[in-house]
Amino acid sequence: MMEWFFASGHAADVVIAVLAGEAVWLRMARGWRWGAIAGLLGPAVLIVLGLRAALVGAGWWWIALPLAASFPLHLMDLRARLAVAREP
Repeated sequence: MMEWFFASGHAADVVIAVLAGEAVWLRMARGWRWGAIAGLLGPAVLIVLGLRAALVGAGWWWIALPLAASFPLHLMDLRARLAVAREP
């Protein structure tokens, strides 16, 4: 059962669903902007998509592409956070 759960990629689907729930919570309960949420959770979603691709045996490019895309998104979020932290 657990072997199938991971081999089918559904374990990664559960993580993505949790991240989606967190995004909705941040928007509704905390009032965050969607852009800020995307910056925070976007890299995590992309990394989990790469994990899902690896779990289901996809080609290397399907694993590498979301992993590579997560880094610039993370840097953009980091830059935005540092700019806010520097404001008086």
